[in-house]
Amino acid sequence: MRLTTKGRFAVTAMIDVALHGRSGPVTLSAISQRQHISMSYLEQLFGKLRRHKLVESTRGPGGGYSLARKTEAISVADIVLSIEDPVDEAARQQSADEAAPAGRYATEELWASVNLRAVEFLDSVTLKSLVDDQIAKGVQVETKPAPRRLFNRPAPKPMRVNAPNSVFALGMHALAKR
Repeated sequence: MRLTTKGRFAVTAMIDVALHGRSGPVTLSAISQRQHISMSYLEQLFGKLRRHKLVESTRGPGGGYSLARKTEAISVADIVLSIEDPVDEAARQQSADEAAPAGRYATEELWASVNLRAVEFLDSVTLKSLVDDQIAKGVQVETKPAPRRLFNRPAPKPMRVNAPNSVFALGMHALAKR
């Protein structure tokens, strides 16, 4: 298991979904704004989280992502392991095995033990405990979804035009000016 920025962002995004998903699916754009994570990065992460059945997606207006399981049934290890590429992990392990020169002390058992302890620890930390910690720290959660607007700017006010609106009115306007 590798503890990377990708894993940290995935855990952060899952906490966000757990906190804000009580009133409906959470959009990636909302997570992006709150957590300052790029949309393209979130799309990659949530694709993997969805494939591992940690989140569900809802399409269309009012759509987004919600948790596929209860928060107490999702561990940090589940999240971190779901976003890591097994192909990269296997290649890294193979290159580490090949790189050990003969005569050096083998430390594979030590690192395997450290890795096992890390996985056991992360498996003992649930998403619910992380969400509860955030609520205890005073993180405010919206109870109802923010209204969805197509445009972020206010609608322009109609201009008041002081000009004739027909050919006849134009003629009357021209005659009145004489």
